[in-house]
This record gives sequence, C-alpha cells and structure tokens, in this order.
Amino acid sequence: MLEVGELLSHFKAHTFSLQPTSFNDMKKLFTTLFCLTTLQGFAQFGVSYHQSNMPFVGFNYEIADRFMPELRFGMDTHAHDMSVEAVATYQFLDKEEVEVYAGLGGRANRHAGLVAPIGIHVFPFPSRNFGFHIEVAPIFTEHDDAIVRGSWGIRYRFKKR
Repeated sequence: MLEVGELLSHFKAHTFSLQPTSFNDMKKLFTTLFCLTTLQGFAQFGVSYHQSNMPFVGFNYEIADRFMPELRFGMDTHAHDMSVEAVATYQFLDKEEVEVYAGLGGRANRHAGLVAPIGIHVFPFPSRNFGFHIEVAPIFTEHDDAIVRGSWGIRYRFKKR
C-alpha cells in the first residue's frame, strides 16, 4: 500500500500543466473555450436523484433541448465501492410537459458494463425546472448476467426556459 508521501509524489509526477506551450495549444484552448461559451446559450445544467435498489445521483448538461450527457454516482454505499456511470441520452419525444428518452453508456466498479437507459421526464409545473422521472435501464455486465434496474426520482434544471 502506498503511503501518503509516495501517493503525493506519484500524483505530482503525473499531473500536467494547463499552461499552453505552443501556438497550436493556444488555438485548441481558444477553440474549446469558444465552443463551450457558444453552447451555453443552448444548454442547461441539471441534477437528478434516482431511487431504486441501486440508487444514484446524476449531474447532466442538456444540449439543444434533446441531447443529454449525464454523469451518475451510486449512493448508499462506501466510497471505495461507489459505482460511476456515464450515459448519453437523446429525447426523441420533447413535449412541453413530457419528454421520452433513450440512451447508452457505461458503468464502472459494481456491476460494470454497458447501460441502456429508457425513461420519461414529467414536468407538471409551468417553469419546467422541477420534474419527476421514471427509468428502466438494462445493465449488461462483463459476466454475462444482465440486470434490469428500474428507478424513479426527481430532476431539477438550473436554467430557466
């Protein structure tokens, strides 16, 4: 097991500088910043909580009202056993009060494998910032045993529509 000093020296040796070193690095940095600031007008940040036998909290960034990448962290577990999911969903039905979505992603740590979420968002309030969701997600693990996770929960978007 690594001691704290060894761990810090290992971290320092493998970190990189965010300072651009050439003209090409500067171009890449400005292009990335330009794309991110351009997307800001078409995107909104949100959080969600999914309750199930494998509960998780998600952080998402909805782009152009249809595409939503989300990073999910397993809850009700020890930190070393926490599962992480990265999914990208597409809302193929985008009505004023209801959205239906499907997507694909990956899961690491507990029950690692492929995740295919399918769900519904319901926004009963006029602002569409706060809503509810129901999701079914088959998880295809490395050990050929598929798990079907059903969840329900709440979702909040920070940007006003």
